Amino acid sequence: MGTDLWEYIDDVRAGRMSMADYERLEAAAGPSRGHCPEMGTASTMATIVEGLGMTLPGTAAIPAMDSRRMQVAEECGARAVGLAVERLRPSQVMTAEAFDNAITLMLAVGGSTNAIVHLLAIAGRVGVPLSLNRFHELSARTPLVVNVRPAGEHLVEHVFHAGGIPAVLKSLEPLLHTDAITVTGKTVAANLPAAAAADTSVIAPLDAPYQPPGGLAVVRGNLAPDGAVLKCAAASPELLVHQGPAVVFEDMADLMRRFDDPDLPVTRDSVLILRSAGPRGAPGMPEWGQLPIPSKLLKDGVTDMVRISDARMSGTAYGTCVLHVSPESAVGGPLALVRDGDVIALDAHAGTLDMHVSDDELASRRAELAPPPRRHTRGYTALYVDRVLQADRGCDFDFLVGRSERPQDEPDAIFEGWIGGW
Repeated sequence: MGTDLWEYIDDVRAGRMSMADYERLEAAAGPSRGHCPEMGTASTMATIVEGLGMTLPGTAAIPAMDSRRMQVAEECGARAVGLAVERLRPSQVMTAEAFDNAITLMLAVGGSTNAIVHLLAIAGRVGVPLSLNRFHELSARTPLVVNVRPAGEHLVEHVFHAGGIPAVLKSLEPLLHTDAITVTGKTVAANLPAAAAADTSVIAPLDAPYQPPGGLAVVRGNLAPDGAVLKCAAASPELLVHQGPAVVFEDMADLMRRFDDPDLPVTRDSVLILRSAGPRGAPGMPEWGQLPIPSKLLKDGVTDMVRISDARMSGTAYGTCVLHVSPESAVGGPLALVRDGDVIALDAHAGTLDMHVSDDELASRRAELAPPPRRHTRGYTALYVDRVLQADRGCDFDFLVGRSERPQDEPDAIFEGWIGGW
């Protein structure tokens, strides 16, 4: 599976596994159609869409090869027509309360950090105020109740057989806005199953979770004034509070050239820094945030380090990776000012991320900082770089934030043909 492959490729780099063995494992990791079987980004997005109330109950975790997926696709199509006839708009479903429910669900399943960016962007489109602060607030009260990879042991298919997302929502019921409306036309409460999940090895009750609240940390400081995120549920507990010297990589090309150099001045206490990987710098904010551990450290048994970047990370990945640093280095964020050897201090519990560099020194470095050369001058990429928002605002285009001033309001007569049967 995807989460296993991250571990196996490190085994190859450390000399514990041959590439031939790795390729055999890789070939068997996706034995059928469908997306990653862990709570990766695809499963997380399906899950939070159900949490938002924007799909039919019980649809998120159906296995790809299960015939019920085809059946529910037909049901969803019929319901979509029903929504149009009833004039129930997405903005009536995706309220502030619905976003709270979706975030709570994301935290309870140990979902992908990519969902944070998507939820911020969706909220922006429908005009719902949402910031990283709300994720931090909800994380402080929401435990991990689903034992699924990469934060747990099981696969999403096991979640489905244990009752699916409805059973998870039932476990979370005291934390939810159960009066929120869904696309069924009913409330969350009306859609919940009568009983909690029977298999508590997969879906735990709220009073006996797998991990306590705090599975996601939003950190701020002079290295990330507008915030960065860390998935504590899939990180090493002993690294959640850490200080160490920075080892800086200017971009992914620099990292690929140097990270396995035996002369790289790096120790297990170092903090790996990658910049130029954000929305504008890369561009596109690719999933580079799980920086590879230098092979000389892998051979010494190091399995995790603090890693910081303005990039994203695969939902199947794990490790103490601080992601989505805002503002990014390409727009002059403090990440652009870090130098090798600067002491970086992370405290996920306190929500802080700082470099121990004086304000005067940072001002001096900023005065010397030259803006990166403009690489994209035409077409869609130029439009993207010019208008994309930072990660703390969802990486959407700035001109798409907010609801339309004149929403479409076609007369009911256009639906008469459907109702009449054509």
